Amino acid sequence: MTSLTILGSAGGAPTRTNPASGYLVQSGSSSYWLDAGTGTFMQLARHVDPGLLTAAVLSHIHVDHSSDLYGLYGYLAFGPSGIVPVPVLVPTGAAEHLASFARAGDEHVFHSVLDLAEVTPGSSVSIGDATMRFGNAVHPVPAVVTRIDTPDGSIAYSGDTGPGSDLAQVAADVDLLLCEATIAGVREDHTYPYHLTAAEAGRIASEAGVLILVITHLAYGVDPDRAVSEAAAEFDGEIRLAAPGTTFTIGETT
Repeated sequence: MTSLTILGSAGGAPTRTNPASGYLVQSGSSSYWLDAGTGTFMQLARHVDPGLLTAAVLSHIHVDHSSDLYGLYGYLAFGPSGIVPVPVLVPTGAAEHLASFARAGDEHVFHSVLDLAEVTPGSSVSIGDATMRFGNAVHPVPAVVTRIDTPDGSIAYSGDTGPGSDLAQVAADVDLLLCEATIAGVREDHTYPYHLTAAEAGRIASEAGVLILVITHLAYGVDPDRAVSEAAAEFDGEIRLAAPGTTFTIGETT
């Protein structure tokens, strides 16, 4: 059985009731932290011992997707610790950026507990019970879309991306697509090009032939019911909202 638990899904910044982007994927004895946005480390620790993570994956370095990696760093280096180093898969250039914030030179403890490895579009990595494959995302910083295949099924995650990414190809025939739907309404000439509308998320889900679409990363003030309705106009499969604390199961319900 494979599961996806929503640790946080707020777009851009955490709210009082919803952390920023972060998700827990579990398969067998393996657990994967998918994005580490603000507030998600404490939620992660409610579900698993962070010291026993199989791996972490960051879609990109923006704060609302990466800042709580330093919570894991502190836990492993100065707190209860765990099995180290934890593999952390990141896009091009992110390893140096993340280490520099911690002022971590080559011999720093940061590198003893976190093994940052850069991935590129088209690459794949097998860790624990899962194989992860990556594609290009359209964002102001290097970013990736991610597919996770386990013995029970498959999950794809958009991270942050505008139109023109590899998401539809990477997500082809997955059981569940976790896709950002930051923007409400119809895309116009002035619409921000580095995020998706809910309708575009639905269109990608339809093109990819996924079973379930879970929309996430809604901008502050966007009506969730409107976002679901706009996605449903383009995708006739099951659509769910990434509400914090919700767990979706692959292998029992799909």
